[in-house]
Amino acid sequence: MKELNFSLRQLRYFLVTARHRSLRQAALELGIAQPSLSAQLKALESALEIQLLERSRGGIALTPVGRTMVAEAKVAVGAAETMHEAAQLAAHGPTGTFRFGVAPSLGPYILPWILPQIRDRYHGVKFFVREAVSSALVEGLKGGSYDLILTPKPPEDPALVMMPIMREPVDLVIYKSHPFAKLESIKPAQLAGMDILTLEEHHLFFNQVEKLCKRFKARLLRDFEGTSLDAIRQMVYMEVGAAFLPALYIRSEIRDRDELHVLRIQGESIYRVHALMWRATSPFRGFYRELTAFVREVSQEQFSDAVTVQ
Repeated sequence: MKELNFSLRQLRYFLVTARHRSLRQAALELGIAQPSLSAQLKALESALEIQLLERSRGGIALTPVGRTMVAEAKVAVGAAETMHEAAQLAAHGPTGTFRFGVAPSLGPYILPWILPQIRDRYHGVKFFVREAVSSALVEGLKGGSYDLILTPKPPEDPALVMMPIMREPVDLVIYKSHPFAKLESIKPAQLAGMDILTLEEHHLFFNQVEKLCKRFKARLLRDFEGTSLDAIRQMVYMEVGAAFLPALYIRSEIRDRDELHVLRIQGESIYRVHALMWRATSPFRGFYRELTAFVREVSQEQFSDAVTVQ
């Protein structure tokens, strides 16, 4: 096999030049002189024995083979960067800012207790946190917009690793003047015909509530879909209907049980599973597994009265 006589730096120079279609603009971005950039690109072409760029007084353009090589160069540079990140992780431990996505029906009720302890444990790590619905989190993770996400468990995806953190019970919440408000629990058959509020359809929690309504023959109020769990709670308070709400939300936001009443459904175990997820190819996957174990540990300490840690 012929020895490769080009460098990773030359591939990066080629990608920047291909993006700008201008030697001058590429040189400005790279912070080098235009003659130096031109020399490096010619050296790359010589090593590959192909012409990547057409040069003229009007500027540059990619040759047909040059257009093909853009994708190959991206793969090569990406693989090299992955190796570098893995080496840095092995040598120095996790460092840097991680883009962390979280579902809005979970983040406000768990992150204030977990993030400070993560910062204390991993001094070199910072999280840039952004909320989005589960479907957007998963697509963003696959597309590289997030490094790590925390979400109610979505369908399996071979491109992603999913590590369960906890099982969170889901309870029925009714207004204080409801006929069942003096009870601690009800039978499943007593939900038949009951008006149930829920989040908007693009939330993963909507699908779970819809299935529960079908199962118990309750009536899902599609005219009153809420944009948040807070909106649902307010509508229950205004006696629009009842609602299935997660235990961590109830623990955080429904402290005055004279305002709303929480019911258990006899013989039923209703819950949702939360998981940390990351790309299967991530060089930080070892750190993410360690982080998963730590988040489980913190969750056990903070939320054992409300959830079951897996």
